[in-house]
Amino acid sequence: MLNRDNGAAIRVVPAIDLLDGHVVRLRQGRYDQVTEYPVDPDRVAATYAEQGATLLHVIDLSAARDGVRPPAHAEAIRRLVGDSGMAVQVGGGIRDERALLEALELGVARVLVGTLAAAQPQLVGRLARDTARVAVAADVREGTVRAAGWLEDTGVAAGTFIRSLTEAGVRDFLVTAIERDGTGDGPDTALLARLRPRVPGLLMAAGGIGSAVDVAAVAAAGADCAVIGRALYDGSLTLLEASASARSSPTDRPS
Repeated sequence: MLNRDNGAAIRVVPAIDLLDGHVVRLRQGRYDQVTEYPVDPDRVAATYAEQGATLLHVIDLSAARDGVRPPAHAEAIRRLVGDSGMAVQVGGGIRDERALLEALELGVARVLVGTLAAAQPQLVGRLARDTARVAVAADVREGTVRAAGWLEDTGVAAGTFIRSLTEAGVRDFLVTAIERDGTGDGPDTALLARLRPRVPGLLMAAGGIGSAVDVAAVAAAGADCAVIGRALYDGSLTLLEASASARSSPTDRPS
C-alpha cells in the first residue's frame, strides 16, 4: 500500500477561477455558462486561510481561453502569493516554456500545465524534473484529454496521456472530470480510481465535488487532494465541513 504524504488525510484545496477580472465558475468548462460571484479574490482567500486552508488553486480562465495572461490577473496572482498566507498553484494559458517560467516567477508553489503537456510532453517532463514545481492538468471529457481551455479534443485517452507524461518525468497530476465540473453532481470516482495506479506522485481531483460525502468519495478513490470551487461559493459545502470529512477519510491509497 502506498501512503499519502506523511500519512495525512486528503487535502482540501479551495479554488478561485478568474475570468476578465472577475471571480467566476464555468459549468462543464463552457464559457457560455458562466456564473459570476461578486467577491474579491483577496478577501475570499483570506477567509479560506482563516478556515485552515494551506493551498489555494487559482485558474486563469482568460489566459486559458486566449493564451495570454492579462496583466491584472498576473498582479492578482502575485498578491495572492504574497498576502494569502497559503501556497498557491496556478493554471491557465501555459502554452510555451516562457509562459511557464513567467508563472513560476510569480512565486507560485506549483504551475499546472495542460495544453503544453499535450503538445510537448518531453519539455514539460524536463521542467517538472528540474523545478519540482510543475504538475500536469489532465482535463478529461468522454475519456479523452482536452486542451486550450478545454475547447480542443486531443483525441488522446486519459490513461495514455498520463503514461506519456510520467515517462517524460512528471509525477503530479490534476485530474478534472469536465462533465462534472461546476455541477456539484458528484466526482467521477471511476475515472480517479482507474488513473490512480498510473500517477506516481500527487493525484489532485476536481470536478463535481459538492458535499462532504463527495470529499470522502474522492479520498476512497485514491486522490491526495480535493479541489473545490462552486460548492464553497453557493454554500452547499463549507471548507470546515470538507476538511472534517477529509480528516475522517481513509489515509491509504488503493494499491
